[in-house]
Amino acid sequence: MNNWVIRFYTNSRGDELVQDFIRNQDKQTKSKISRSIDLINKYGPDLGLPHSRYLGDGIYELRIRGKNEVRIFYIIIVNDLEVIFLHAFKKRTQKMPRREYIIAKERRDILTIL
Repeated sequence: MNNWVIRFYTNSRGDELVQDFIRNQDKQTKSKISRSIDLINKYGPDLGLPHSRYLGDGIYELRIRGKNEVRIFYIIIVNDLEVIFLHAFKKRTQKMPRREYIIAKERRDILTIL
């Protein structure tokens, strides 16, 4: 089994938005995120529920459960065995906030233009 390459979205100014979000979490949440990223690295798109879920439009969500519910949206580039994390946020309600999903789609679109 091949490991997947993990990349993080960087905006045009060089800001690493997802990595900055992760760095600003408490120690326990950072640890859970790290374990989840390790699972993505190992299993890629085969990870599935409860850790990951396909949302549509080529976008998946990494689901970090616990005191702080965190979601990290990502895309998969199968031929290159690559996972790109696009956007992260703390989930505060049952329903997925539409604006968070739109941010991930916009970032995905920027990457496909490049």
